[in-house]
Amino acid sequence: MLMRIQCPSCQTEGAFSLADPSYEGPYRCWKCRALFAVRITGTNLESCQPITEEEFQQQLQAQALQRRFRRD
Repeated sequence: MLMRIQCPSCQTEGAFSLADPSYEGPYRCWKCRALFAVRITGTNLESCQPITEEEFQQQLQAQALQRRFRRD
């Protein structure tokens, strides 16, 4: 599923592919590089909150751990 998100900072539309209909995690605008924590349910963007670079990295690490344990 291709999800489109309009950046709250620069209003540019970005897109990324999702394997599951739900997603909760980090998102970076491709144009202005602003960082956000997003929550998507189905085709609805439920939440989009600005975060710091540190929070972004923490969320990426948490996702990597979740993927690693799901596969085992």
